[in-house]
This record gives sequence, structure tokens and C-alpha cells, in this order.
Amino acid sequence: MTVSQPVSYSGWQSETTGFMGRLSGPGFGMVAAATLIATLPFNVGWQSAFLCLPLSLFLLALAFGRVMGLSADEWISLAVRHQISVATRRNLFFSGAFAPRSSATGRQPLDLPGTLARLRILDAPDGLGGQLGVVHDPVAGTYSAVARITFPGLALVDTDQQTARVAAWAAFLRTYCTEDSPLTRIAVHQRCLPDDGAALAGWTARHISADAPDAAVTVLSELMDSAGPAATARETYLTVTLSASRARLAVKGAGGGQTGAAAVLVRELHAMGQALATASLQVVEWLPPRMVAQTVRTAYDPEAQQMLATRNAAAELPGWSGTSPGLDPDLAGPAAAETAWGVYRHDGAWSVSYQVRTWPQSEVYATVLQPLLRPRQNARRSLTMLYEPIGPRRARQELARDKAKRSSARHLRAKTGRDESEDERREEAVARAQDAARAAGQGVVRMTAVLTVTVTDFDEMETACAELQADAAASGLEVRRMWGAQDTGFATGALPLGQGLHDRRTGF
Repeated sequence: MTVSQPVSYSGWQSETTGFMGRLSGPGFGMVAAATLIATLPFNVGWQSAFLCLPLSLFLLALAFGRVMGLSADEWISLAVRHQISVATRRNLFFSGAFAPRSSATGRQPLDLPGTLARLRILDAPDGLGGQLGVVHDPVAGTYSAVARITFPGLALVDTDQQTARVAAWAAFLRTYCTEDSPLTRIAVHQRCLPDDGAALAGWTARHISADAPDAAVTVLSELMDSAGPAATARETYLTVTLSASRARLAVKGAGGGQTGAAAVLVRELHAMGQALATASLQVVEWLPPRMVAQTVRTAYDPEAQQMLATRNAAAELPGWSGTSPGLDPDLAGPAAAETAWGVYRHDGAWSVSYQVRTWPQSEVYATVLQPLLRPRQNARRSLTMLYEPIGPRRARQELARDKAKRSSARHLRAKTGRDESEDERREEAVARAQDAARAAGQGVVRMTAVLTVTVTDFDEMETACAELQADAAASGLEVRRMWGAQDTGFATGALPLGQGLHDRRTGF
């Protein structure tokens, strides 16, 4: 009997975002200023060297120095911006009784902090007689739909099935690497959180026979009370984001405005159903507005998880006349939030977010990310994978620009007599292999990931962070704490709203 060897994966390429080489725009300006200042003593007089040389060295240190994984100028910019926010109290958010009311209706509309304040949850028909919750970002001009999905996993299947499922997911992403695709972003969000046992207890109560022995019912009740809350639950969501600018003709043909955009988005969702099934992803439901609001609320306030789960389980009982499952979208946001330098406090919990800065440099297997969502009793974990499909023309231009930058840097090092490092050789080889794959018909996708760890006891925070960093290292990932931007990290890593992946920086 022939046993298939597991397939390994590699070749992730980091974007070159520097203005000149690996220098940012301000960094390049500081190097130029340092060079100019260093030459002043030749023209002004040697007495000025006591002032010019230290200043020149200081500027070079800012340009090339690193602080907490960031360049010195980026770190100073973040620190100054954060201190201004603290001084002006813009790092604080208060909703609830303090939320602004609509002058037309007198209601308190959806109130979210930070970059999420512009979002609105719209109600649109899903084409099957139900309602679909559409997250609208009027600034970016995007419309997002969120699906709760299930996936059979990779850990407990044979090698051939693992390879087939990974290939099917790659084929799904490649479908949208076209010039005319209206979808601008696809996000996969998974949460690992303690299970309160409410859903299990509700199902058990509905399925106990009226003539069941009292002893059996007692034993089962004790088992539910002890084992149910001790379990760990995982929730997986798929978020699909449509760009109104890319789909402007289709939106106009569907009626224009928000109604037309929602209709085009629903059409795209129906079209991708078969591709998702091929990738072994089962869509449980495309979330209606109330369920979208629930996913947001339970991320901000973990204590609301048990209350909402209990109410949702009760809503499934025959004859239920109470509140519908989910939550009113106007109540999705936190009552209060505070953004600190390295932690984000929201309602009764604290969160720390990390961005994956470097993917594994060696060959890895399909289960490489499994340690990241290992169940923990002291913390909740969330992982968001963001994919941005790139059209063939833009992919060709960006890969050509990357190769030109690397080739220019290589020639410059050769002229100055510097040895080429193995890292630089590997990066150039990966860039060439990626361009060859693109020319052969493969798609190019921008990808990043954000991890968020949440605790309800602040004393557990550093332990939870250390465990997350250890699991990331075991997966071969280099993660960086999102200093000075924890609210943005939480919006990306802890919420399935399709936020993230800013435009690529190519200049100042």
C-alpha cells in the first residue's frame, strides 16, 4: 500500500514598502539631511563639526534604528500621535447613555469606536426570502456580508484530503484574481472561546422524554452543569467585501445606491456557493443584521456571550414569543472603551492584538496555524486572515517593481564590494518563482493576519500574551504587538467585519 507524503508549502514574499530600498520616505529624508549636514564643516569651517557630526549621527540613528520592531521614525510618530490622543482624550470612548441620538427619530444609532464609527449595518433581502446584514463603509465605499461557516479541518484527515482541500481553497481565491472582479477583500475569522454550555443545555432540555427515569435526568443535569461550561467552542466566519467603485456599472444596473450595491453583493454570494462547497466550506447561514450585531457585541463584551446564547436557545423553543435571536444593531458597540499604548480595554475585558509580520521561512505543512487556536481556559483568542486578490495587470506591475528594486540593490552592493547575504538571495529567488507562477496563470494575493487575545481578568493578560507568542513561534510566525494602534488591531483581529489591509505604501 502506497502512503502519500504530506505536501509542504513555502514562498511567502514580504512586500517592499520602502521609498528607497528599505527606507521609508521620512527615513530617506533624514539620510539626505544627515549627509548634507555632515558636509557642512568642509564649507563653513571645522569649528562647526562639533555640532554637525552629532546631529548627522542622530539623524542616521533615527533612519536606520529599530524600536520594538519598528523603525525609529515610525515609532516616534506613533508615540507622538498616541500622546496627542491621550492629551485630548480621544483615546476614550463612551456610548450607552452618552451615545448621540438621531435628530429625526430620537433613537441612538449604531455607535462604534475609532475607525469603526463610520460603519453601518444595513438590512437587505438575501434572495431566498430572508434578510442579510450588510456592513457598509461609506468612506471606503465597500459593502460586506458575513457568513457563519463550518470546516471539517485538516488535522484528522489523510494527506490526499489535506492537499485537495488546500488546493480547492487556492482555486477559490484564484477565481477572484481578475481585472473585473467586484470583490476587493475576503476574510476568514475564527474565534476560540470557552463554551458557556447554554446551547447544549437547551438542546438537552428539549430532547428529554417525559417518561425518562428521574435518576437518569439527574445524572444528565449534573453532567451538563459540570462538563458543558468546561468545553471550548470555535466560531468561524467568512467575510466577503464588495467595492462599489469596481462594480459601479453593475450597481447602476441594479438600481444604484445602497440598494443596487446590496443586490450585486447578494448575486456574488450566490455565485460563489459551489466554489465554497468544493473547498469543503459549509455555509451555515449568511448572517442577518441581528446576528452580525451579536458577533460584534460578544467580542466587545465577553460576559454578554452567555446571556445571548441562553436567549437564542430559548428562541428555538416552540411557541416562543420573546425577542428574536441576535441583538439589535444599535446595541452592538461597547458601552465604553479605552485605547492604551499596548492594550485595549473594552467593557469588562482587555485585549492585545498582534500582526503577523513574517510568515514561515522554511517548508511547512497545511496544519501550521493549528497551535494558534489551541484552547485556553484563561483567555479567548481570535485570528483573522485577510486576502486581497490582485488582478493580472496590477500583479505584473507590482512583481516587476519588486524585481527591479531587488536587482538595483544587488548591483549597488556589488559595486560597493558588499557580500550578498543568503536572505537576499532567497528573497530574489522567491520573487522570480512568484513571477513565473503568475505568468503560468496562477493568481497573486496580498495576505496578512491579525491575532487578538482577550481576557476578563487583567492579571492574566501577560500570561495569555506569552502563551500566544510561544504558539506563534511554534508555527514559525514572527508576530509584532501593534503598539499605539490596539483599537485598530482589535477592529481587524477580533471582529469579522472585513477591516484591514491598507493600500500599499510606495512613497511618502
